[in-house]
Amino acid sequence: MLRTLKRIVRTGIVSQPAPAPAPDLRLREAMQGDIVAIMGRALCIRHVDAGSCNGCELEIHALNNPYYNVEGAGIKFVASPRHADMLLVTGPVSVNMEVALKRTFDAMPDPKLVVAVGDCGCTGGIFGECYASRGRIANVIPVDVAVPGCPPTPTAILQAILTATTARAAR
Repeated sequence: MLRTLKRIVRTGIVSQPAPAPAPDLRLREAMQGDIVAIMGRALCIRHVDAGSCNGCELEIHALNNPYYNVEGAGIKFVASPRHADMLLVTGPVSVNMEVALKRTFDAMPDPKLVVAVGDCGCTGGIFGECYASRGRIANVIPVDVAVPGCPPTPTAILQAILTATTARAAR
């Protein structure tokens, strides 16, 4: 033990220089600044599953993991439509979810933004319009941005969220 301590004293502190800041951090800060400039605060999103297979939900949940960290960029998910700026809807609208989706949309304050996620939300997917499904989300409520894919990547979903936000700023 004494030999090890003497060796530590002789060697001193050995360290590497601090790494340069990652360019991704600068992009995230710029994105957060843009969101705050457009919205005046954080962007609040209410997610509604209108009858999906949960593939899109897995990708939406990935947005909250440390890799994407959308909450750190000023985007957060809320439980009440009364606090939401945007409605993120997945899946084809089933007959049983039609009224709930309309009520959620009506409860949101103006201006309302709606993003349809996944092929089912954009086109009705393999379900289409039938006795159990109203088909795509645009058949029930107005949609601002649609994200195709089965399921779409978290990057595509984030891009659609930012596109809808900038479209709101242009209004």
